Amino acid sequence: MPDKPFTVITYAASASLAAIALIYFFNPNQLIDGDSSTSSASTRKKGIVGLSNPANDCFINSILQSLAGLGDLRLYLIRELHRRDLDGPAIYAAVPEEDANGKPVDMRKLASLQSGEVTQGLKFMIDNLNERPIYKKTISAGSFIQVLEHAFGTRISKSQQDAQELLQIVAERLAEEYYAGQEARKRTRQNISVETANVEITPPRLSSDMTGDIDYPIPAAMAEPASASLSAGGNNELLVDAEEGFPLEGQTEAQIECLHCRFVPKANPTSFVMLNLMVPQKSSTSLNECFDAHFKMEHIDDYKCDKCRLQHALDSFTASLAQAKTDEQRRSIETSIEAIQEAIQEDPETPPKGVDLPDISLAPKRRIARHVQIVSFPKVLIIHLSRSIYDPRSSSTKNTSKVSFPERLPLGSLLNRRSYKLLGMVCHRGTHNSGHYESFRRQHVYAPISTPHRRRSSGPYRTPTPSSLPSPMPSKSSVPPDDPSSLPLTSSQGEVLSTTTTSPRPSLSSLSPSSTRPSSGSVMEPIPPKLSVSSDPRSLTPSVPIPSTPRSSDSSKSIPVQAPPRPHSTTKLASSMDSRAARFRPNKARVVIRSKPQNNDRWWRISDDKIKECKTADVLGMQKDVYMLFYEMERE
Repeated sequence: MPDKPFTVITYAASASLAAIALIYFFNPNQLIDGDSSTSSASTRKKGIVGLSNPANDCFINSILQSLAGLGDLRLYLIRELHRRDLDGPAIYAAVPEEDANGKPVDMRKLASLQSGEVTQGLKFMIDNLNERPIYKKTISAGSFIQVLEHAFGTRISKSQQDAQELLQIVAERLAEEYYAGQEARKRTRQNISVETANVEITPPRLSSDMTGDIDYPIPAAMAEPASASLSAGGNNELLVDAEEGFPLEGQTEAQIECLHCRFVPKANPTSFVMLNLMVPQKSSTSLNECFDAHFKMEHIDDYKCDKCRLQHALDSFTASLAQAKTDEQRRSIETSIEAIQEAIQEDPETPPKGVDLPDISLAPKRRIARHVQIVSFPKVLIIHLSRSIYDPRSSSTKNTSKVSFPERLPLGSLLNRRSYKLLGMVCHRGTHNSGHYESFRRQHVYAPISTPHRRRSSGPYRTPTPSSLPSPMPSKSSVPPDDPSSLPLTSSQGEVLSTTTTSPRPSLSSLSPSSTRPSSGSVMEPIPPKLSVSSDPRSLTPSVPIPSTPRSSDSSKSIPVQAPPRPHSTTKLASSMDSRAARFRPNKARVVIRSKPQNNDRWWRISDDKIKECKTADVLGMQKDVYMLFYEMERE
């Protein structure tokens, strides 16, 4: 039989292809966010996209990988670019020659800022890094480097660079592009308001056939000019949409208080996109100590206080008044004294007009107390731990102190508390002049991909548990509060034994299993039965309706009979009642213990194109090499 070997080979090849297809479809290598991976370690390493390093690009790769794991930043990039697409390119292509203050502007730089090229380039890179490939995938950061070079008009050196400096430049550029686009939208609204104000609105007039000899009054809103209605809106604030703002930007204020006169000047807020904290020169420290050193109160000497200067000028003019010889000099000095006194009471920071104050070098020097506080918390908090030790007599060195940091970071006062969660980290290994950067990125899940309602007690997203399944027990709403409820009796087939009655007690339909099915949008909860009240606590048993023997010709009426005390009976009915009564004893509360949601403890350790899975404990253990931390504000 010459065809038999060929047939066997054909069947074997078909079976092999079928097995390969089953393995491919039912056990894919693609990893989804939040799924518990049960595959091998080699497969899990393929769950994230790496970046190639043709030269010294590890400082760029570590920053891009850390930014790719920030959900609020991705949401901002999507909203900003979507807003620009809806507005159209014409709004951002119009570049004014002067700014709002009448100063000339750099038209090339403003056109680049309004176009948002760095924002678009960063979104393109982050989208590619957030893919979930089914195989090991590596891309290049060359496209983003070209965007940066075109935006700044310079070349990026391939020598050893600082990752913190690059992130500072990119974050500030993103903030400038956001505010440039915001100003472009504001100018467009103002131009539309001016054009609308120049349009004459003629109120409608009714014909003589309709009005006759009656003069109908014209409404004030129709008779009012369009310019007046637009100016009443306060710079057209009603048309300005509420924008979320730049998520990396926060604000700090430096409060200063003179210890001599207790004058506190007005604090000007300062924006920041990154907090630079100095690491103390000791063997080990903590992130809280770095925060305390940055925000602690410090005392500064030889400070020129504005109020003390005015007080010194007031004393000088008072002494001059006593030495004045003519009335004209006295009137002039008295006028200056009144102006200085008014300035001291109202605003010491603004010198009085028309008064020649003594030279500032003659003002007294005071001691002040200064402290910095955060007044506007960013959605994404980036912390840079400065490890550079500068020595003017020799080259700079690296501070190798161990810095412990928490997974959740609380910031602010008791009344203005914010909580942040660690989502990324950049580590540096090596010396001050050379080394290698690595990044750690949390496998975080955001709604609607995540299922935050899966452990709640109610709702359409609840995971069904044995304690939450519908049961034939009557609900509390179907039983009067003054009447002891009863447990339905079930036969071996699970049917409920009940009878109809003319009293307001539960009917057959209310005690049947079909009536216990929850309606749309509701979930049935198991409710323990009410126990009949008795003087003896040991005789507490649930009252159950049992079929009664008809006593009259009307067989539709029946009386529910309370179950007797626990008799020495061997019937199935008594055993069923005993088992149910034992489940709901009055001295033991029934507590349903729900399992807590599992914490997402999955991290990626990324070194260019080499990726390894790790845990939170591994990340918190990198105390010696930690360089930058990326925290995201937790949603309430």
